[in-house]
Amino acid sequence: MNQLHTLYTVIDLGGTFAFAISGAIAAKVKGLDIFGILVVSFTVACGGGILRDISIGAIPPTGISDWRYLFVSLIAAAVAVGISPILKLLNRPVILFDALGLSLFAVTGAQKTLSYGHNYEVAVLLGILTAVGGGVIRDIFLNRIPVIFENEIYASAALLGALVVVTGNYLGISNQWTFPVGFLLCFTLRILALKYHWKLPTFNKSK
Repeated sequence: MNQLHTLYTVIDLGGTFAFAISGAIAAKVKGLDIFGILVVSFTVACGGGILRDISIGAIPPTGISDWRYLFVSLIAAAVAVGISPILKLLNRPVILFDALGLSLFAVTGAQKTLSYGHNYEVAVLLGILTAVGGGVIRDIFLNRIPVIFENEIYASAALLGALVVVTGNYLGISNQWTFPVGFLLCFTLRILALKYHWKLPTFNKSK
C-alpha cells in the first residue's frame, strides 16, 4: 500500500511539473512578468487537481495543502524562465509538456477518485477533469480558446488514459501496470494526433 501511495505521489508531482512548465512557457511567450508567469504556472499545474479534490471531498485540496506542489511548480517556472536555450531545443515545448501533464493527470485523477470510494463513471469524468482543467485555466488566463473547445484530440486522449486505470481497477490489475499503460496510450494518442493532424468530426453550421 505504501509503495502504491508513493507511486501515485511521484506520478502526480511529475504531472504537476510538466503542466507547470507548459504554463510558464506559454505565459513567457505572452510577455507576462515574473509574477504572472509564476501565477499561471501554479494554476495550470494544480487547477485541475484542485477542482477534482473539491468534487470528491478531499478538503483542503492537495495542491494547496501540500507544499510540494507549490514548490514543484515554482521550480518548473524557474526552469522555463532560466533555461530557455535548452527548452528551445525541443520541438514546440509547450505542446510536449502539456501532453505529458495531460497523460499523467488522467491516470492519477481517476485513481484518486476511486480511492475516495466513488464509482467508475465519476472516476473517468474526474480523471478527464484533472487532466484538462489546468490547460483550460491556462488558455483562459492567456486569452486563448481552450483546446477542449476546438476539434483537437485532447480530452478524448485523457478519456483513454482514465479508462485504462478504471478498467484495471475493475479487473483487479495492479496500478503498477495500469498507470504506465494508461499514460503511454494517452500520451501516444495525443502526440500522434498532433503529428498527423487527427481531428474530431465537426458539423458545419446551417445557413
